Amino acid sequence: MTITPEKQKANNSFIAPKIRIYSGREPAKMARIKIDLPSKFVFSTQIPIRIDDINYGSHLGHDSVLTLAHEARVRFLSTHGYTEGDIEGVGIIMGDVGITYSSEAFYGDVMEISIGIGECGNHFLELIYALVNEKSGKEVARVKTSLVFFDYKERKTVRMPEKFRRKIIAEE
Repeated sequence: MTITPEKQKANNSFIAPKIRIYSGREPAKMARIKIDLPSKFVFSTQIPIRIDDINYGSHLGHDSVLTLAHEARVRFLSTHGYTEGDIEGVGIIMGDVGITYSSEAFYGDVMEISIGIGECGNHFLELIYALVNEKSGKEVARVKTSLVFFDYKERKTVRMPEKFRRKIIAEE
């Protein structure tokens, strides 16, 4: 039995999308996310690349870029006396993350990770990270995390604590 697109549609089944084949006559374009750097960074730290951060391509793995950003964020929060679980009595949860890559990094390289403030809402805060190879000065990656303020006891989002907002916004 042959299933035609009409039969699939009639059965509320999945309809395969039309696939456009690149003919070579026009340039292929890859959709990319863009992370703009803030005009000012409010925190910076150095983190060496560990052997566990290296993937099968013998360079810094994509998953480790997020881990490095996480470590930098924990260090940033600790300079203000906070943890991810206690920012004026509430925690944070990841709303989303974006990563763009610019160059490779290798075992033993030291990343200079700078953090800036992105958008700020009633319930969220964006942090923007620039990872730069300390030795070469090359940008390795950019990361954006949207952190949502979360009450883990009540299991719901909450407003950003005003005292935290004043501290962070004052740094901008």
